[in-house]
Amino acid sequence: MIEQLLQSLSHFLPETALTVAFCVAVITSLIARKNPGLVAVVALLGVFSALFFAVDQASVATTLFSGMVVVDPFAVFFKVIIGVAAVFVILFSLYCAEVQAVPRRMGEYFSLIVAMTLGMFLMVGAVNLLMMVLAIELTGLSSYVLAGYSKEAKDSSESSLKYVLYGAMSTGLMLYGISIFYGLTGAVDLAGINHALQAGNISRMALLAASVLVIAGFGYKISAVPFHFWTPDVYEGAPVTITAFLSVASKAAGFAMMIRFFTVAFIDPAASPVVSGTWVSLHGFEWNKILAVISVLTMTLGNLVAVWQENLKRLLAYSSIAHAGYMLMGVVILSDKGIAAVLIYFIVYLFMNLGAFYVVMIVANKTGSESLESYKGLGYRSPIVGVAMVIFLISLTGLPPTAGFIGKLYLFAALIDAQWLWLALVGALNSVISLYYYVRILRNIFLRDPVGDRSRIVFSTTEIVLLFALLVPTLLFGIYFGPIAEFANASLVIVGIP
Repeated sequence: MIEQLLQSLSHFLPETALTVAFCVAVITSLIARKNPGLVAVVALLGVFSALFFAVDQASVATTLFSGMVVVDPFAVFFKVIIGVAAVFVILFSLYCAEVQAVPRRMGEYFSLIVAMTLGMFLMVGAVNLLMMVLAIELTGLSSYVLAGYSKEAKDSSESSLKYVLYGAMSTGLMLYGISIFYGLTGAVDLAGINHALQAGNISRMALLAASVLVIAGFGYKISAVPFHFWTPDVYEGAPVTITAFLSVASKAAGFAMMIRFFTVAFIDPAASPVVSGTWVSLHGFEWNKILAVISVLTMTLGNLVAVWQENLKRLLAYSSIAHAGYMLMGVVILSDKGIAAVLIYFIVYLFMNLGAFYVVMIVANKTGSESLESYKGLGYRSPIVGVAMVIFLISLTGLPPTAGFIGKLYLFAALIDAQWLWLALVGALNSVISLYYYVRILRNIFLRDPVGDRSRIVFSTTEIVLLFALLVPTLLFGIYFGPIAEFANASLVIVGIP
């Protein structure tokens, strides 16, 4: 027992590093209240340590703690995405006016970012339904507090309360679904559920009901329709740094958990050919068609509602919902190509989406506004930031030569290869719709005169360096995308999949 525990702990180093960093950050915040920058340094060191240990596990494929958690290349991939996002968000926070306005709470702020990162690391490796819920709750409790960090803002407390209510509801639905799964299969681990589904005659109606309830929990984390209602309000009311973190890292953790759940629990290992990379669902249970409907609803609603938004943070919230719909297209294919396309999309989405939110943050610092009107003449007042924002928006649309084009290219290629032509057509039409509201921002930046103050906006060297750290990969991966494709394909090893 002790030997097994020690062996599990030896592969649990990324999570251990984050746990230690959280404890040290809390103690540091108590000791050095007047110097919250020290807590930021502790948080950065903790996340960098976790990233180092995670990358070191890239070739490991094993289960830990009696099958509660796994370490495999698939989990490592998402840990890298989440860790890199956490590093950028911590750095953003050092220049965010919303965060800096309340220095007495900055220690708790950075500590909770570490706790939230820890919860997401556990989410991507969880293979037990109860462990999944615990990881979601750890992530959720931290994010509820962070969403309401700017208590002085009129919409901050409201957004945090809505987040808590929707989170509690989705967790309750998910737990009810888990109880049905346990009643049907006698297991809460994904491998046990798979074996039970292979061996026995399971009521398809009960299986469908349980799956829909569990999907509600996943849909809440990835902001999929109809579980998206919290997203616009929380994104608008939370500090822009937390909004950026939720839009990338939380979505990545939710997708990782959902993909692992369906592929490990519902894929027939006997009927799924290893060579072709195409999977077959157990007993013909076509759960992927449920996700296909959710994908269409998510991308369509996200894009259509974004057209009417005047607040840029809220507009990007609906854009984030639409991108969740795009990524769901890769999951419904039931193939290695589809999942690889989702992974590639997440790499490019990390840089282009964080970049767009970063521009919103630094412009809001200078202008005091997140409205679309405040971007009029930005190309004249700050050419570098204006051009960078346009590149991020072009990438979010999916146009060459940016990384966003490569992400969508792999997605649509996988859809066409799997004969999901109608879904590819819906995705293409939605990309055209998204072009409209992104062009509205571009028009204000370069084709409209500044309103009121026409003076140049000057940003610090560090702010520009951070901007280029996101801008360069957005352009580079649009031209030289071989390494990210190789990384994604090498990360398709999921423990439990033949």
